[in-house]
Amino acid sequence: MSQTHQHHVQSYKDVKDRKLLLAIFLNILITAVQIVGGIVSGSLALLSDALHNFSDVISLVVSFIASKLSKQKASINRTFGYKRAEILAAFVNAATLIIIAILLIIEAIKRFQNPYEIESNLVIWLALIAIFANGISVLLLKKESKNNINIRSAYLHLFTDMLASVAVLIGGLLMKYYQIFWVDSLLTFLIALYLIYVGLDLLKTSTKMLMLFTPDHINIKDVVRLVNKLPKVKKLHHIHIWNLSDDELHLEAHLDLEENISTKEFNILLHKIEQVLHDEFNINHVTIQPEYKKEDPKEVIVQD
Repeated sequence: MSQTHQHHVQSYKDVKDRKLLLAIFLNILITAVQIVGGIVSGSLALLSDALHNFSDVISLVVSFIASKLSKQKASINRTFGYKRAEILAAFVNAATLIIIAILLIIEAIKRFQNPYEIESNLVIWLALIAIFANGISVLLLKKESKNNINIRSAYLHLFTDMLASVAVLIGGLLMKYYQIFWVDSLLTFLIALYLIYVGLDLLKTSTKMLMLFTPDHINIKDVVRLVNKLPKVKKLHHIHIWNLSDDELHLEAHLDLEENISTKEFNILLHKIEQVLHDEFNINHVTIQPEYKKEDPKEVIVQD
C-alpha cells in the first residue's frame, strides 16, 4: 500500500472519529433534556425517545471504541489486529435496537390501557430540539455510513431516533389541539416496530459477516468459472470467501494446475488471478494453495 494511500485512509478514519465524538456530545445533551422533559410532561413517547437517544449514546461510544481498536496494528497473538471490532460493534448496536424496541412495546401497551393528560407544549419544544440535534448527527455520519457497517449501525440509531422525534412532535401537536392523549402510546408502538425492522436487517448483515458467510453480492460459481478460464488452470476448489472487515474481502482456495509449473510461473499466474478477482468482485486479499496431481477432494466447497 502506497504512503499516499495510507495517509488518505488514516485521514478518513480521523475525520470519522471526530464526527463520532461530536455526535456523542450532541446525543448526551438531547438525552438529558428529554429525560427531564419526559418526567415533567408525563409523556411516554418523549421518555421512549430519550431512552432511544441514550441507546444512541451507547451505540456511538461502542462505534467510536471499535473504530479506534480497528486501527491497532496486528501482533503475534492478534494476527488480524482488531479489524473485526467494527463488525462486532454493529452486531451489538443492532441487538440493542431490537431489545429497546421490545421494551418500548411493552410500555406502550401498558400506557395505552391507562392514558393520562400530558403537557403537550413541552413535548413539542423538546421534540423540535431533538429533531434539530439528531439531524445534525445524521448529516455528520451519512457519508461514512455508506462504506462502513460500524458507522452504518450508529447512523441507523440516529436516523430512527430523528424519525421518532418527528413522530413525538406530531403526537404533541395532536394532543395540544385535539386532546388525543392515547396517540402518545400509539406513536411509541409504531416507533418500536420501525426499530425492530431496521435492527433485524443490520443484525442479519453483521451476523453473516461474523459467521464468515460469503457476501451476498458474490456468486462463488462465477468466481470459479472466471478463474478456470485462465491458462494453466485446471480447477479452483476448496474455496472460502469472507469479509474480514468492510474494507477487506478475502479469498482462500486450492488451485489444481494443468502443468507442473515453476514457482516463477505460478507467481505470474497468481498476479493474473488477483487482478481478475479484484476487478470483477473487489476481492483484495487472495491466498492460493497450488496443486498438481494431488489426491484430494476437488469440490468447490469442502468441509474441512
